[in-house]
Amino acid sequence: MATWNSRGLRGSTLEELVNRTNEQYREKGLALIQKIPTPITPVRMDKENRHITLAYFEQRSTVDYIGAVQGIPVCFDAKECCTDTFPLANIHSHQVEFMEAFEKQGGVAFFLIFFSHENLFYYLTLRELLGFWKRMEDGGRKSFRREELAQEFYLDKKGGGVLVPYLEGIQRDLDRRDE
Repeated sequence: MATWNSRGLRGSTLEELVNRTNEQYREKGLALIQKIPTPITPVRMDKENRHITLAYFEQRSTVDYIGAVQGIPVCFDAKECCTDTFPLANIHSHQVEFMEAFEKQGGVAFFLIFFSHENLFYYLTLRELLGFWKRMEDGGRKSFRREELAQEFYLDKKGGGVLVPYLEGIQRDLDRRDE
């Protein structure tokens, strides 16, 4: 069992940005996306402040977010990176397996990568990730570099008046599938 501690708060700024974006999309009637909480079992509590100080994850989580965009099932995970190299160790095989099964059911699965040092958001399609994943499994790099990523999937920060315009990425992803 994994132990919960402050490392889990690393992506909290990204999570807040995505949560606010989800609210904006919902308010505009464009999407209904929900944050999936990771179930935990509290072990130790600070009774005075009523805070959990130690807990265990009950099960492995699959993705951070799930919902629908204009009738299309969508799931994604949000990851933050503070360098130009993203370690694939930040993505777990059970997440990849879930996303592959999700897409086989007609959904769209992706990773939203925030390169915090450059203030850049990237929409990583499952197909693109699987290329890096296969390279790793074949004994190659266990990471990918920012310059390896497809330029058209960087998200425009001014996109549609939302904080993280990932609907642009979904549209490009769908357009690419139709080609």
